[in-house]
Amino acid sequence: MPAKILIVDDEKSIRDSLKMVLAEEGFATDSAADGEEALLKIKDNNYDVVISDIKMPKLDGMQLLESATKISPETFFIIMTAYASVKTAIDALRNGAFDYLIKPVEFEDVIIRVRRLIEYKKLAAENKSLRQRISSDSGYTNLIGKSEPMKKVFDVISQVSPTNSNVLILGKSGTGKELVAKAIHYNSLRKDKIFLPINCGAISENLIESELFGHKKGSFTGASDDKVGLFKVADGGTLFLDEIGELPINLQVKLLRAIEDREFIPVGGIKAVSTDVRIIAASNQDLYEKTKTNEFREDLYYRLNVIEIKLPTLNERSEDIPLLVNYFIDKFSKEMGKKIIGVDNETMKILLAHDWRGGVRELENVIERAMIFASKDYITIDNLAEHFRGKNIQESFPDILKDAIKDFEKEHILKTIKKYNYNKEEAAKALDIGLSSLYRKMDELGIPTKSINED
Repeated sequence: MPAKILIVDDEKSIRDSLKMVLAEEGFATDSAADGEEALLKIKDNNYDVVISDIKMPKLDGMQLLESATKISPETFFIIMTAYASVKTAIDALRNGAFDYLIKPVEFEDVIIRVRRLIEYKKLAAENKSLRQRISSDSGYTNLIGKSEPMKKVFDVISQVSPTNSNVLILGKSGTGKELVAKAIHYNSLRKDKIFLPINCGAISENLIESELFGHKKGSFTGASDDKVGLFKVADGGTLFLDEIGELPINLQVKLLRAIEDREFIPVGGIKAVSTDVRIIAASNQDLYEKTKTNEFREDLYYRLNVIEIKLPTLNERSEDIPLLVNYFIDKFSKEMGKKIIGVDNETMKILLAHDWRGGVRELENVIERAMIFASKDYITIDNLAEHFRGKNIQESFPDILKDAIKDFEKEHILKTIKKYNYNKEEAAKALDIGLSSLYRKMDELGIPTKSINED
């Protein structure tokens, strides 16, 4: 759907010219001859951008801006003025405009600025959607990413969650297997029931059968009472079997029967116990290869692997690193009572170039450590562990990482400008660059003159 633009000017020739030029660029255009007419149209339509003159009869541009902001806060305003004074432009920006144009306007300049605002609005909407997607009540807490590999994971989660199908999650340590399992559960019809995780590799072989299926009093030494197994505790909910590849081969048979028959016999018992659980299993091993060596039952593998989700390593989705860094900084800022804005550019380049063998968990630990030692607005190289320092970072990043760096720089500058209440001189000082360099960087990154307010 094309972006909708409203042009407001009491001069018909200007209205018609801008409308024609923007329509030729593929925008849906509309026009109004004064502020009152424009305000009525804004009430009835969802415009992406309003381009308005300041000097108009009935309701001038400033009054229109003030009124329209209340009824349509998502609409971006570009103010046009024939009075090329800094004060007029500053007043417009302070009152909520995102950009301004000096008459007579250059059509190419208008097109560039409108495109920039539309792109910026699109990014803002994507960020809002992402924040909603990872909200705690949907089970996506900590499950963060906008890279193509993670988008595929999110898509599979959304498709498989409403079903009762078993799911097998494969991925190396630190890729977030339990987070994916929680996301599936909390977006399923079982979300009001229990989500019960058990690490099959963390329980001794002698006890795991009792843990899963329970036991009867006196069934073995130490069994002084009946014990309800986790298969029954999770009845109606989801049982997450992490590191399923560590399950002893003799127990794999009993697990298969419990899944197929929806019932099991406790250790030392004679009567079957019914259960209704959804099984989500996970492993950091190649279970299919283990079936070839008879270390994992093939029939159990196919019973678990109705839906398979392969999680990418952090190195395979490096463009998500800036997003994750900001998330962890926000998290630890709250926990530590600090007000750290982010990391500086050089530090981000080091983080992007690092080989994250420990995955997201390693990145979280690195940021937590850096937060402890950070004393300024931004985490710097000096706040990182010793082995990060002195690295020779090559500038030849892949295009996808160059995009990630560009996105990071944009957010980095926007956060700083917002912190200093849109005072560009103070922001430039905090960023340790000249004011002219800041404006040049803003133009290069497509940052509007005034930053969009956070939700």
